[in-house]
Amino acid sequence: MTPFWIYALLSAVAAVATAILAKIGVAGVPSALATAIRTVVILAFPWGIVLAGGQHRDSR
Repeated sequence: MTPFWIYALLSAVAAVATAILAKIGVAGVPSALATAIRTVVILAFPWGIVLAGGQHRDSR
């Protein structure tokens, strides 16, 4: 079982990535597209955790 602090750290990294994209990574991009890009980044982290932990196989 993975310690909770690893998930907290990954969550913080995802939040930082979103903030960076919001400030400089999507400059000059329409706001709707910028929101979509940030959403994809945020969704990639939890899916990565699920897939890395093999939890997608335990869903039955």
